Amino acid sequence: MENFCKVMTKDGFVRGLALDAAAIVEEARKIHDTTPVMTAALGRTLAAASMLGSLLKAEKNTLTLQIKGDGPAGGIMTVSDAFGNVRGYPGNPHVELPLNERGKLDVSGAVGREGTLTVIKDLNLKEPYIGRTPIVSGEIAEDVTHYLLVSEQTPSVVSLGVLVDRNWSVKQAGGFMLQLMPGAGEETISKLERAVAGVKPVTQLLDDGMSPEQILRMLLTEFEIEVLERSEKVYRCDCSRDRVERALISLGAKELFALAEEQGQTEVGCQFCTQKYVFTADELRRLASEGTGQRPS
Repeated sequence: MENFCKVMTKDGFVRGLALDAAAIVEEARKIHDTTPVMTAALGRTLAAASMLGSLLKAEKNTLTLQIKGDGPAGGIMTVSDAFGNVRGYPGNPHVELPLNERGKLDVSGAVGREGTLTVIKDLNLKEPYIGRTPIVSGEIAEDVTHYLLVSEQTPSVVSLGVLVDRNWSVKQAGGFMLQLMPGAGEETISKLERAVAGVKPVTQLLDDGMSPEQILRMLLTEFEIEVLERSEKVYRCDCSRDRVERALISLGAKELFALAEEQGQTEVGCQFCTQKYVFTADELRRLASEGTGQRPS
């Protein structure tokens, strides 16, 4: 099912992205057993990572979006592939806080108002691109907006939201992003300002039955637009036993032989999907030998 749309205005001055992330965030909630405020914090970050990841150029590129604040959430890690499929985990999934002064889930209180937002783009070059900016509010959307302006020099309007139902399941989740492209003039900026003035929260737009494409068409009604992509984004973890074996080998033979002797059996869990991989002492010794070709003295 298509839950993502990317458009460009025909004059080339505005790019728009919108995502219905309800299924993605609900999957994350089930995996990590998050409380409502952490469902909202993780969900907003997943939606942002998915939209940013969909802007990557090459199939094997990846984007990591990490929020590390001074709140009880303990940080949020999300990773997107170049297709916008995402995975993520919170440092502390069970934070519980009272509603904020507006009667909303206190995402800022969970994340914290001091800390950093980090974006790492693995573009299959010698070194990854790393951008880092201070947290502005802990509300995620404002922090991503600040990052895009300061680190990537791309003025953007970012809206993110998660609506949690009474039974803690995800009722609505998603986001949209409007970005000014190089060469945009004052007229374009004025049109965008009119477009976002008084716009409803993205979760309300989704709850009203609007699709990502309809949201973008409503926002960019003063522009002629061209749809560049309609697609489905999902929660997807790419962990496997083979990947875990390679990670274990990277520990070095000495460490693996020590694990085999001291613990006998080692369990490795994936933080993104909670899958468990169990390795016996014999398997650890085999991996150690594969890594060096011989048993250390």
